[in-house]
Amino acid sequence: MKIGVFSTFMSPLATPAMIRDFGRRSEEIGLESIWMGEHVALFDKNTFGYPSSKDGRIPVPPGGGMLDVTATFGFLAAVTSKVRFGTGVALVPQRNPIYTAKEMCTLDWLTDGRIDFGIGVGWNKEEVEACGYRWEDRGARCDEFLEVMRRLWTEPVVDFNGKWVKFETMRMDPKPIQKPHVPIIVGGYADAAFRRAVRFGAGWYGFNRDPEATKAMLVKLDAAFAKAGKTRGADFEIIITPPIGMPIDAMQAYAELGVHRLVVNLGSQRPERVGPRLTEIESLVKMAA
Repeated sequence: MKIGVFSTFMSPLATPAMIRDFGRRSEEIGLESIWMGEHVALFDKNTFGYPSSKDGRIPVPPGGGMLDVTATFGFLAAVTSKVRFGTGVALVPQRNPIYTAKEMCTLDWLTDGRIDFGIGVGWNKEEVEACGYRWEDRGARCDEFLEVMRRLWTEPVVDFNGKWVKFETMRMDPKPIQKPHVPIIVGGYADAAFRRAVRFGAGWYGFNRDPEATKAMLVKLDAAFAKAGKTRGADFEIIITPPIGMPIDAMQAYAELGVHRLVVNLGSQRPERVGPRLTEIESLVKMAA
């Protein structure tokens, strides 16, 4: 099993020096990947709470904010050579699909094929609407945007006539290093998310899932494959971020479920906490070797 780390870098704690050292240390201890979540803006009031915290709020340091995924991965790529980078997850329905396609294939080009494009539809209604889109149709829009990106990554010239995107004879280069394109890793727990994983995904990503919850989600995933007349192949990756308090001996339970990657939550980014936490994660890397 491969071991990665999830860390949505936040100012003011995540300084350039901290991120640079974190990337180098992650590679030195043998971590397979670094994953980041995405929110372009936060709101004092939300229709729906953040699902991975008890109070419904993202734990951002006072006066701080979440760093941009694309820029941060570009920065990390310059100080590493082996570790992969994954978006966990990119909020596709509130993004511009043309710009997103360009960003991801450029990152793939500059990292020599070290990008995984984890995607989801998001939970923050206010953020989706502030980016200029409707909340209610975000699922259908996500599917169309993914189709646009997939075609731009794989076809020399593209014509597209969709509900939200229309263009003729468009070219986008360079193409991604990875073939057929940057891997799309679908996150989410609704039936629509599993259908999306079957249609577009090279894998499925579950966040904050213990082994029991992971097992239940895999049943739903396999049902979606069966409904599409398909079977989940061995090359379809299952990627899980466990609850932050997961004991080390739970790793075997994930392995028995067929999980390919555990992306362990870094937790606090305070300087005095990062080093000891990476030491804990290093022990997982050694156990998984």
